[in-house]
Amino acid sequence: MVKWFLSGINRFCILSLVLAPVLLTACGGGGGSNISESYHDPDMDFALLRTVAVMPFENLTTDRLAAARVRNTFMTSLLATGVVYVIPSGEVVRGIKRAGIEAPTIPSADDIAKLAAIIKADAVITGVVNEYGQVRSGTTTANVISVSLQMIEKESRKVVWTASTTKGGVSTMDRLFGGGGRPMEDVTDAAINDLINKLFY
Repeated sequence: MVKWFLSGINRFCILSLVLAPVLLTACGGGGGSNISESYHDPDMDFALLRTVAVMPFENLTTDRLAAARVRNTFMTSLLATGVVYVIPSGEVVRGIKRAGIEAPTIPSADDIAKLAAIIKADAVITGVVNEYGQVRSGTTTANVISVSLQMIEKESRKVVWTASTTKGGVSTMDRLFGGGGRPMEDVTDAAINDLINKLFY
């Protein structure tokens, strides 16, 4: 009986050691993906930024409303920081028309300079929504979002900041226990917060 008990303890310890890294990874972020990259121009004083325009985002997903949803969430969250004034989307649209910008999701440096002068923006942010919606791994599905942004400064016409983030996806916990991941709204909020943190903090 004692021998069986000790061998049972040994089996439990070995199993715990094997599964510990898997469970720690699975519990770490609540999602399958947690990727973030960013660049800040070392010569740029971001404290001087007062007014920012956010262009319509390019949509590389199958959800035709994804770019508009992500852009609106980003603009609202950026304005809520109180660090900069975000020009309303209606004013940006009117500025795009006055500047004669034909491809607002991928504007040239000249386009951005014209727009910034018209709507009095210190910098312009452009973006791409690369993924938005459900992904599948085996029999498990979960929501994922992947966004890339860049900021162009008005005077220099230089890209002074870039950032990308991926949140959500099928996690190890989802695979082990059949979870469905987080709601799309939560995954989007996590991605936007990550991008804003990369911009100012």
